[in-house]
Amino acid sequence: MSSPQTLADPLEDPLLAASSAKGRRAEITETEPRNFLVLALYQIVMRTGWVFKTESIVMPAVLDMIGGSAWLRGCLPLLNRIGHSIPPMLFARRLKIMPYKRVALVLCTLAMSAVFLSMACMFSIIGNQTFSWLPAAFVGMYATFFVFTGVNSLVVSTLHGKLIAPTHRGRLLLVGGLIGASTAVTCAWFLLNAWLEPGGGRFDLIFGFAGVCFGISAIVALLVKEQPDDYRQPANSPAAHFREALQVLRDDANFRRLTLVAALFGTSMMLFPHYQALGRIRLQLSLENLALWVVVQNTGTALFSLIGGPLADWRGNRTVLKFALFGCCLMPLLALSLANFGSEAANVYFLVFLLVGLTPVTVRTINNYTLEVCGPAHHPRYLSTVGLCMAVPLFFSPLAGWLVDLISFEAVFIFVGAMVFAGWLLAFRLEEPRHQVVAPLPGSDDPV
Repeated sequence: MSSPQTLADPLEDPLLAASSAKGRRAEITETEPRNFLVLALYQIVMRTGWVFKTESIVMPAVLDMIGGSAWLRGCLPLLNRIGHSIPPMLFARRLKIMPYKRVALVLCTLAMSAVFLSMACMFSIIGNQTFSWLPAAFVGMYATFFVFTGVNSLVVSTLHGKLIAPTHRGRLLLVGGLIGASTAVTCAWFLLNAWLEPGGGRFDLIFGFAGVCFGISAIVALLVKEQPDDYRQPANSPAAHFREALQVLRDDANFRRLTLVAALFGTSMMLFPHYQALGRIRLQLSLENLALWVVVQNTGTALFSLIGGPLADWRGNRTVLKFALFGCCLMPLLALSLANFGSEAANVYFLVFLLVGLTPVTVRTINNYTLEVCGPAHHPRYLSTVGLCMAVPLFFSPLAGWLVDLISFEAVFIFVGAMVFAGWLLAFRLEEPRHQVVAPLPGSDDPV
């Protein structure tokens, strides 16, 4: 087994940083073909399972069916983003000093699988009965799942930064997104259509399938090949992790702008549970439409990955981010327009979810941009910081759900559209990392 290679913090010792960068480029050259395939397969299987728990469609619809209120529905994106922000922030140092990042990937994915298999068992026992405690139990398991999912997202992005060259990460987004969305669409169309009914559904089978896919993804993660790291960082209190994030924001003006863009984009996620509710309430669409919406959303992800992946490798992630944010501005406006057309728009309401498919592409693009604006030693801290900033607006998600009931869908949707539009404008002020001169990979014309 190879001995751990001490890798320097690029901001602390430039000479050691140059040496370690050469070692990293050699490692990428040697192992990237294998790891590219493994990480793509991991993403494909994960996405196939993920479609059966889509938080913009399936999860809020299940919560509605078991008696959840609008404000509780509004908690779902909040719990999602808390899981994607605070646990990664607290885990960033531990991930940095772990010799093998794939260990964390396997354990997090197994934990995600365990939560969904537990949910499947719960619904298998109770069937379609409703109980007063059920919404709270469902939301609690959902929150637990996203604690592990948030750490998992941090680990995946860190491994991409360690093992995949910057000009190949868009290609990975393309392959994983396109094939993953295709398999997800196929499974959703045949299985969700069979398992969903107008008055309920076989939620045990739906969640069980997701849990099995996550378990298979954990097995795939064992195939990642990486050299051990030997980063050093003293242990800190939980508060120190947040102080480090503030220091990063204070010292890096371009990253500050990126986190503000991420926060403004994050407001769009507040609406995820309400798109399906808007269609069902205003257009009288039934639960049977969920399968079509899931298929359309994942088709959108595939199409946008097909465009965004190559464009990111060619022109940079900043260019893709600007296009993606503009599309996200249109989501709430399109939903409102169709909902106010009346029954004539019922047959085309699925177009809203085509644009919702932009969201995972946008999140991945923000993460890939982050990987390019800092050295590998800083990847966990920068990624967790941008994730935390993206989550901040989601703390107002229950309030947004309450306002939907109190005022209207229109007020909340228009406000969110304006926030994302402001983020799109700010994205034009981000720097392009590709303009920096960086040493190429050995035997490659591509910069690292």
